[in-house]
Amino acid sequence: MESMSALVHLVSLFINFRDFDFGEGSHHGYRWVDAKHFQLPAEAPQDRDVLAALIAHPQFRDTYDGAGVQDWPRHGQWWLHRITPDDYETVDAATAVGVIRSWASQHGNVPEPLEARLRQEIYRPIRKATSTYLLGQLAEDALHDYGPIHIDYHELVVIDRPAASLTLLVAADD
Repeated sequence: MESMSALVHLVSLFINFRDFDFGEGSHHGYRWVDAKHFQLPAEAPQDRDVLAALIAHPQFRDTYDGAGVQDWPRHGQWWLHRITPDDYETVDAATAVGVIRSWASQHGNVPEPLEARLRQEIYRPIRKATSTYLLGQLAEDALHDYGPIHIDYHELVVIDRPAASLTLLVAADD
């Protein structure tokens, strides 16, 4: 399955916690969520093949360090060639939402406007998904030449077959 014909990148969404008022004495922790939305082909193959297409897609070449998508062999904190579909663990919606919710609230309460945005743009698609995958722990030697660059890094892949969509979610900090 070729990534260019298999997955079509539609739009990316960026939720920056700095854009929300956390109140006095509280802080946003320089956190953010990046969501890359893709359209699945009409006859999408098995999930593992879809994950392979995602890994091969040019939009996957993002280190989330502000440089954006580049033509380089890195993804997140890792060398691209060290990530395989088998590194993604199947999780249920409650687990996936729990990962993001726990991470988002680790420094205190999440302001209601941010919580509402997370419910609408992150939690709702997770709950509608037909399958959800969490990137597992990779070997230490999988870290690229300037990784790790984030204190916390969580990656989910959300597949919604009825909607013919895939969303790559990365929740991390600067």
